[in-house]
Amino acid sequence: MSTRYPGALITKTPVTPAGPAQDGAAPGVWTLDQATQYIQAGTWPTVGVLDGTVGIFALGCLSSSNPSTTRNKYTYSSCTSTASGVASSTVVSSLGSAAGNSTRGIFAIGYSAACTAVNTRNKYIYSSCTSTACGVGAASGTSFCGAAAGNSTRGIFALGVRGCASITRNKYTYACCTSTASCVAASSAVSSGGSAAGNSTRGIFALGLSSGCVRVTTRNKYTYSSCTNTACGVGAASAASSRQSAAGNSTRGIFALGFVLACGGGSTTRNKYTYACCTSTASGVGAASAASSGGSAAGNSTRGIFALGGAPTVSTTRNKYTYSSCISTASGVGAASAASQYGAASSWATSVNT
Repeated sequence: MSTRYPGALITKTPVTPAGPAQDGAAPGVWTLDQATQYIQAGTWPTVGVLDGTVGIFALGCLSSSNPSTTRNKYTYSSCTSTASGVASSTVVSSLGSAAGNSTRGIFAIGYSAACTAVNTRNKYIYSSCTSTACGVGAASGTSFCGAAAGNSTRGIFALGVRGCASITRNKYTYACCTSTASCVAASSAVSSGGSAAGNSTRGIFALGLSSGCVRVTTRNKYTYSSCTNTACGVGAASAASSRQSAAGNSTRGIFALGFVLACGGGSTTRNKYTYACCTSTASGVGAASAASSGGSAAGNSTRGIFALGGAPTVSTTRNKYTYSSCISTASGVGAASAASQYGAASSWATSVNT
């Protein structure tokens, strides 16, 4: 069987299986050896492996300075979005961050009423569409403009601005709803307005703004098992930027750069970060449908949903990025219930969190 044309399909773009969830696809004809390779890589569709079904998007600011409590539920299978029946934030919120596992999303509120930074977090339960701040481990300090990534047991929250940009991160343990900064590896430099994505073993944190409010290309790799962090050998962004967003699956993270220094505003550029080799590229990566910044993103094992945010004004537009083909589209993608920016989003994906 031809190795030039995977799946024995003659196409300009090579076909790759979109697994491991059972509703993924592997079009074409494959040898047992090829299937085995993809199974070992965690990308072969497998019966009984269920994937994330919904993403929860906290809309953030409905204007340049109007934080809201509104959240939307985005259903991946139908590409639809609704605010109906979706539990609101316990207080108005913007410039927050979020991470979660298969049962819950943890939302750091960020900025609340009167542009005041808070340490409050909410726990959103996917199955019941309920949200609470009761019993939810608070951040170690008031903050906003953070970023978060995690696996099935913990979420790592970079706090962002604590009066000024900081290096502090917190570890949130889902089982006991506790949060701590103790023994949690700090960022390699102060940061805010960054983004994060990861798989079951590591989180990749784009620093965003660093010392002196300078945008940087630096990313850090946080290893969950050892609670260690490094910038060494970690693929940098293709351009210095801030007000970013990111989502990914078990093999790659897609980073929307947001506000890029070179052009003085929002951009359409995205980078693909490959976890196995710690490399990053903008080549062949589906760009956003419009220049934007201050967005948010969530996804499952096959796709990432990117809320564009400011494009350049607040927007309802979302893009669907398909990991297997590196293609992005706004067509047929459920829009937000209101124009917004500076939101946060959480979801769960097979072989990403577990």
